[in-house]
Amino acid sequence: MSKPRSATRTLQLAMLSAGFLVATPDTVFAQSNSPSQAQPQFSKEVSKLRNQRYCEVLYGKRHFFNLEVKVFNTQGLNHCPQEQWKVLTKESVEKTYDASFVLLNGPRFWTMDEIRAAGNTVNDVKESFGGIEMSLRATVTLGLMKQLIGSKQYSPNEINRTTSFIYRAGNPVYELTSPAGEVYLMQSYSQIVNPTLSMDNLATLDQQLKLPAGWKYKTRLLQQDLALVANGVAYVIQDNLMNSYQRQ
Repeated sequence: MSKPRSATRTLQLAMLSAGFLVATPDTVFAQSNSPSQAQPQFSKEVSKLRNQRYCEVLYGKRHFFNLEVKVFNTQGLNHCPQEQWKVLTKESVEKTYDASFVLLNGPRFWTMDEIRAAGNTVNDVKESFGGIEMSLRATVTLGLMKQLIGSKQYSPNEINRTTSFIYRAGNPVYELTSPAGEVYLMQSYSQIVNPTLSMDNLATLDQQLKLPAGWKYKTRLLQQDLALVANGVAYVIQDNLMNSYQRQ
């Protein structure tokens, strides 16, 4: 069965992903449009993430009108060695895992400083893909109609996860603002479309973006810590370079 391109785009967002985080007393919280409930208890944290390279492998099988996808990530294990990543193929993963869907997502680089997570993001399941060890970050079951919704660039996708992304004072953040005034903070930049993209380019990224009418991009220096919390759900978009952003 052929794989709809729109399904691939949505899952490319669904992986955005290996998040873990909590806040300190002087942190400014930006509640990411999450369900109203008590603050989550995070059990896993990773620091010193800014500009750290990572990659992801997603694979899954179709069951009638559903697609169950496992999301694996190199975070905390390695920095996705380029020599191994460049020879890894979708076909090899399909054959190894008898998968009907495979997505190789990377390389990517974090633009926050710390992540903490709770729930299913925290586990001890690991697999090796072409010699690159990765941890299981999520298992997602998507219905066909959900795959087809919200798969365009600059269009929000609803991602089920409990995470907090911390951006430390004194560091820059990179923001997209929608015509409605919704602000999205960049969580990772990608070298998938532009292999030479680096953090040095992000201050002037608007020169490379194809912003829809009414959208704006800017960078600013944080005066105090900011924690972007997703308490069960996050709203994530990608730009035309496949950089990823989460809504405040």
